Amino acid sequence: MKFHAVIDVQLHPGIADPQGSTIERALPTLGFDGISGVRAGKSIHLDIEADDAASAEAQLGEVCEKFLTNPVIEDASITIVELAEAN
Repeated sequence: MKFHAVIDVQLHPGIADPQGSTIERALPTLGFDGISGVRAGKSIHLDIEADDAASAEAQLGEVCEKFLTNPVIEDASITIVELAEAN
C-alpha cells in the first residue's frame, strides 16, 4: 500500500524559539493584533510504501528519531493518509 505522510517538527515546549518570537513581534506592526504563542517549525511531506498505516507510522517514527529531528529539543507528529491506487 502507498501512503502520503506529513511530518510536523516543533521545538519542545520551553525551548527558545527565536524564529517564532520574531514572527510574533512583527505581527502587530503589520496590523495583526491578538496573535500570541507563535512557534515555528518545519513540515516534511513524503510518500511511503508499507503493509499498513501502522507499519508506515512506525517506520517514519524511526526516520524522525534517527534523521529528521533532534529528539533532545524537537517533537515530531506524523499524519498518514492512504493514497488511492491508480487503475
